[in-house]
Amino acid sequence: MDSAFGANLGWTLGALVILAINITALIVIPRGRKPTAAMAWLLLIFLLPVVGIVLYLLIGNVKLPKKRMAEQARIDGIIRQAVAQAGIESPAADAPLWFRRVVQQNQLLTALPATTGNDATLYGDYQASIDAMAAAIDDARHWVHVEFFIIGLDDTTRGFFAAMERAVARGVSVRVLLDYIASRKATVSAATVAELDRIGVTWAYMLPVRPLKGEYQRPDLRNHRKIVVVDGRVGFLGSQNLIARSYDAPKNIERGLQWQELVTRVTGPVVATIDAVFQSDWLIETGEELTAERVPAAELQPSASADGLLCQVVPSGPGYETENNLRLFLSLIHGATERVILTSPYFVPDEAMVYAITTACQRGLEVQLFVSEIGDQGLVYHAQRSYYTTLLEAGVRIFLYPPPFILHSKHFSIDDDVAVIGSSNMDIRSFSLNSEVSMMVRGESFVRAMREVEQGYRAAGRELTLEEWRREPAKATFLDGVARLTSALN
Repeated sequence: MDSAFGANLGWTLGALVILAINITALIVIPRGRKPTAAMAWLLLIFLLPVVGIVLYLLIGNVKLPKKRMAEQARIDGIIRQAVAQAGIESPAADAPLWFRRVVQQNQLLTALPATTGNDATLYGDYQASIDAMAAAIDDARHWVHVEFFIIGLDDTTRGFFAAMERAVARGVSVRVLLDYIASRKATVSAATVAELDRIGVTWAYMLPVRPLKGEYQRPDLRNHRKIVVVDGRVGFLGSQNLIARSYDAPKNIERGLQWQELVTRVTGPVVATIDAVFQSDWLIETGEELTAERVPAAELQPSASADGLLCQVVPSGPGYETENNLRLFLSLIHGATERVILTSPYFVPDEAMVYAITTACQRGLEVQLFVSEIGDQGLVYHAQRSYYTTLLEAGVRIFLYPPPFILHSKHFSIDDDVAVIGSSNMDIRSFSLNSEVSMMVRGESFVRAMREVEQGYRAAGRELTLEEWRREPAKATFLDGVARLTSALN
């Protein structure tokens, strides 16, 4: 064969293969995907076909396997039936119409109703929140449910593990869920699992990636929830994992990094709905239905306080057909009439959230954003910075929490009587890829307490001005822009 002919044939076949790949990508990738994410994937595949295809096959599916999604839908159906049989109706009759519509939206998407007569306390001290959870476990008489993205046995959490051990010794049923990849990555993973076995709790991994056992989904679809429920009467949720403030990571210890968190302790009927999230996850992971460990919301004693809180739990994640948390956040921002104050360690919003925030400024609202001055995840940190110009120019006030702290709290408040707290960041990962849990709260006392937390952030940190930001070196802002492109690959 003539060498020139062979070379031309090779180039022709290669071009045809690339053309076929590009046409297939154009047909397959945009289906059911946001335009920004589709464009990012297409750009990667067009520029680096082999790398792009391999990555797409590994992490291109943003939903959990059909079996898991079907089980979540079945559980939601059971919850809806139970709510209907209990005759639970929307308790927000005195709220503005827009807020009642948000309650309605949340229940439509998650099956969980709003409840009144709840009390909540905020914990911004890292050790104090863990100690409060341990104290609640020491009061347990029947059962304890624990669910965390990361669980690690160390000096910070040893008291929590000791409380679980004492509970088991008293005959209390203690069940623990921990995320498979995140918890196994911790340096204390082996000791943690050994301790869980030794003290006799019943535990399981969430979203295990064990292909040889038939357990597989996109590896970075994780369960990011943080929940503790005791006897169905006391609950905790928020941003904090069950591990030392440095996450026991050598790189964090070397940099002296410390995580700053916010957790809420709640009592009242809402605890039953927090526990419904745990029991759903337990059923999906183990196949065990905890029918004996349920306290109907109607049986939980409402708060006697005159300012009892209205609360609604909103689970979200790749097990649902839609982004429940993003829809909640957008609805509240659009409903705000005076102020919006946001706190998120990883702030990488989609276009809808950017428009909601900047439009709030244009409507004359006071809008503030609290983020860390430094980052622990390079790509996310730079992607977050890429939004600062747009936000500052729109009038958003950005406050930077100082090193060596990573402001890991996840909450926001609007006006004087509505707030959200939970595990969800305001980034594309939390909207699409992580299983999260948030709690919407209506009540002036709760928002006042959150305002005190926000003032603490404001006093500890500093405000980033547009003038200062415009002096950022071009090299840094170039990295920000590149990171922003990669953040859309979901």
